Amino acid sequence: MRIFAARLANHFRRGRNGYPRSRDFSSLTKKEDLTLEEEAERKIGWMLKLFFAGTATYVGYQFFPYMGDTLIQQSVSLLHVKDPLFKRIGASRLSRFAIDDERRMKVVELGGAQELLHMLGAAKDDKTRKEALKALAALSKSDEAANFLGSKGALSIVKSTPDSAEDSDISTYKSNILKKLDDKDLSL
Repeated sequence: MRIFAARLANHFRRGRNGYPRSRDFSSLTKKEDLTLEEEAERKIGWMLKLFFAGTATYVGYQFFPYMGDTLIQQSVSLLHVKDPLFKRIGASRLSRFAIDDERRMKVVELGGAQELLHMLGAAKDDKTRKEALKALAALSKSDEAANFLGSKGALSIVKSTPDSAEDSDISTYKSNILKKLDDKDLSL
């Protein structure tokens, strides 16, 4: 009878707690066990997040250098549009891309310098002139690009650009370009 009573007590005890008999010998409580499970889930979640972030970073470094060339090409193609807003956007992008000699020459090779000169010559508002001059100033930091600009008549185009009473940056960009072209003796 004792055996039957012990089994019956075991059966009811297991039904109330939901844990097997070996749980009685554990030093952890139910709350401690839940916190351990939550901590394990959190650690695994962080490991998965780090894995996916690392994978995305690796893929990005493999993929984005190719996008850089197409972004320069797209920016140059924006200069071909008749709308001055798109021309300003393209010129602004080109001024940001022209950070080293290689990229400056890439802009020149794609025809961006020639289009910037056309844009500056045909500009009717100060915002468009400012962006064109800003991009030309960024390009003229390279000696090869400055030689190209000088051969295309940039000196006369920049000199004929009117100054703005509202925006002092236009005169700053103009003076930087003229100084670079005069230093190179490219007025011919």
